[in-house]
Amino acid sequence: MSSARAEPTTTSRATARPNLFLPYTALVVTMLCWAGNWVLGRAIRDAMPPIALNFWRWVVAALIVAPVALPRLRGKGAAIRRHWALLLGLGATGIALFQVLVYAGLRNTATVNAVLMNAAAPLFIILCTWLVDRDRASLRQIAGLLVSFVGIVVIIERGDLAAIGDFRFDVGDLIVLTAMPVSGIYAVLLKRRPREFDGVGLLFLISVAGLLVLAPFVLAEAVWFKAPTLSLATVAGVLYLGLFASVLAYVCWNYGVAVVGPNRAGFMIHLLPAFGTLLAVLLLGEEVRIYHLIGIGAILAGVTLATSSRIR
Repeated sequence: MSSARAEPTTTSRATARPNLFLPYTALVVTMLCWAGNWVLGRAIRDAMPPIALNFWRWVVAALIVAPVALPRLRGKGAAIRRHWALLLGLGATGIALFQVLVYAGLRNTATVNAVLMNAAAPLFIILCTWLVDRDRASLRQIAGLLVSFVGIVVIIERGDLAAIGDFRFDVGDLIVLTAMPVSGIYAVLLKRRPREFDGVGLLFLISVAGLLVLAPFVLAEAVWFKAPTLSLATVAGVLYLGLFASVLAYVCWNYGVAVVGPNRAGFMIHLLPAFGTLLAVLLLGEEVRIYHLIGIGAILAGVTLATSSRIR
């Protein structure tokens, strides 16, 4: 008898191929939808102020999710009251503050700059996990943080590192950079997510929590800063953000992660700056310069260095 393992037949390979094709396609769709969020936030910045854009985006998302989520939340009022503080924290960080900062930053900086800096988000998650949960950071993770930070500085300073001493930072870049630790705090809170709620139910709850946080500010923004301009472009933009960048992206991401695993899915996030840059060039006429390539190269090198370390 031969001890050699039987090679998979052509038929079995063909049968297995769709099992990986569908989840990876879902992950690619997620990145494309999220990249569109950054480009659209820049495109309609003059017509839709940041708080109003984020508020109406999540109104649309909550209305779409509600018919599915509400039956799943029936009879869980006690759990909602027990975890209200955590739900409010998730809504305040992940739904309200993070995206408002992104939209505010996009009013003053190019989409290419913003979306490339967002590639460093996994490193801020590591940093916040260390600060809040006291998870030990390895030397590789610390080195990755430093390397990526150099890439961020290169992008912020437009490649002119001599300007660092003069503190000539772009306001929009700094606002987007401020959003990164917020995403890290959201990730830390998400580790404590209540197990009584499934993914759709949790999305609805934190959407409502985020809208409650945003409501007084959207009114203040309209009175003292700028009211949103109602037009076909703004309505279409809000509908896109609510349907595609929020609900569809969330569903596709959860499906992809469930099938291929979080580690493989995590590397797909590197497609976000690629898609965002491509869309910004094609739709907004922005330019990619040498310092962008150097900066994103350093950021991705740092992310790879930090996330490839083995943590016990």
